[in-house]
Amino acid sequence: MMHTEYTSFEEIDRDLKILKLQRQIHEEKVKLAVQNTKEEFYPANILGGLAPLFQKIAISLVAKKLLRKLG
Repeated sequence: MMHTEYTSFEEIDRDLKILKLQRQIHEEKVKLAVQNTKEEFYPANILGGLAPLFQKIAISLVAKKLLRKLG
């Protein structure tokens, strides 16, 4: 921890205000991170991430059926 020598109460107050604001910023970052994590685990978002995989599988199945009918 840093050792600071203060020469006035104004300096102490200034540093305390800075520390308080930094703490509030960190709290808001944590809240935002928690909210983002919750949103990532919504069922719609999980399934939405799988949509491209389902599309590829569906296209390959349709293509195989078409090739069987043509061949």
